Order: sequence, then C-alpha cells, then structure tokens
Amino acid sequence: QVQLEESGGGLVQAGGSLTLSCTTSGRAFSSYAMGWFRQAPGKEREFVAGFSWGGHSTYYSGSVKGRFVISRQNAKNTVVLQMNSLKPEDTDVYYCVADNLGDRRITQSVGYWGKGTLVTVSS
Repeated sequence: QVQLEESGGGLVQAGGSLTLSCTTSGRAFSSYAMGWFRQAPGKEREFVAGFSWGGHSTYYSGSVKGRFVISRQNAKNTVVLQMNSLKPEDTDVYYCVADNLGDRRITQSVGYWGKGTLVTVSS
C-alpha cells in the first residue's frame, strides 16, 4: 500500500554535501515511522537515521550523527536526508524505509523499502 522512491543520489567529493529525498505514495498513516538505511556491495545493511511518527523525534547512527539531518515534509509527502561533510566511507546505496511503528524506532524488519539511490563520495 505504500511505495517509496528515493532520489538525489550522485557523485560528490569528500567534504561536500548531498541531499536525498524519499517520496511516498499510497496509503500511509500519520503514525508511520520512516528513515534511511544504506548498503555497500558485499556488506550488510546499516541503519542511518530515522524518526518517529510526526517527525518530531529523530535518531541517528553514531557514524553519521552530527553530519546528517533527517526531516519530514508532510505537505509534500517527502522525507529528506541532508548529508554533510561526506566521507568516502559514506559511499553506499541509500534506502528509504517506512512502517507503521508509531513512536517505535525503525529496524531492518520494517515493511516498506525503496529501491535505493546511489551515493558515491570520491576522495
């Protein structure tokens, strides 16, 4: 019932910034939690950032905290991940995720995943 589509990936030099967007469509409740995971070839998916329902409570992995900012644009049905001070190790496919979790935090068991957008950070 919920479709997620990421955009905004691309090539950026180390230290630069990039903004990812996730547009949502279909039936979604206001209580849905949303966030981002990332994955490099041959590696496991890694949690990046997320927010509880309403987008008022946000949380980040230690590797991106202070550099990335997640926000929810309700009027546009869009979730944004602002990535700053990018490092080569941030090179991954980034996935938007969502599920009806209310105030609970997202995990890899979330029900909805986007197809991903590639972020490449050159050194």
